Amino acid sequence: MKLKFLAVAMMLLAPAQAAEPLKAVDIYSQDALLTMLRNNTHLDRVQRDDCQLLQDIEARASVLKVPAYQMLWADMQLYGVCTPKDVEQGWRYLQLAAGQGLADAIEQIGRYHMQGKFVVTDQAYGLRMLHMAASLGHQGALLAVADYYGQGFGSAWDYSDVYQWLHEAVFANEPDRVKAERLKYKLAQQLPPSVREKTRRSVLMR
Repeated sequence: MKLKFLAVAMMLLAPAQAAEPLKAVDIYSQDALLTMLRNNTHLDRVQRDDCQLLQDIEARASVLKVPAYQMLWADMQLYGVCTPKDVEQGWRYLQLAAGQGLADAIEQIGRYHMQGKFVVTDQAYGLRMLHMAASLGHQGALLAVADYYGQGFGSAWDYSDVYQWLHEAVFANEPDRVKAERLKYKLAQQLPPSVREKTRRSVLMR
């Protein structure tokens, strides 16, 4: 009986097993964050990192004014990830990132205006923003605006630019290349033959 009591006492007095400590997370590099934004994995990554970088992200967005971090902080607030949802503040940071020329932010603003997400639908403004993002090399915006122009939306004055960008673009994955080929053919139907030939010659001579 005494031995049993002693065993129970030792168990009660033994220190509780320490919880497994959180693994320290390094701040994201600019290139890594831009890749996450382009692949739309940034919010998942912040959550997987247990929101440990919340203060660092906010500081880089609000104090250092780094465009990629402004967009990350914008989306965190727009969708309430690791911070209370604040759509107005999130949209403001998205505009700040776009104002610094971040193509991903410009594309997202254009896409959201086309969809009517967080803002009222404004097709003309949305197309202008997608066109601008495409001019900065954003391939998602290029494919989107080419699709809209191929259907006859937007200003016909802008069609030739996008037609040439499709000719010049280099795609890392085959599905996007095939889609671009289809959209290029569709957009060509909206252009006079002389413009198509001029673009073809321009691309061949580059």
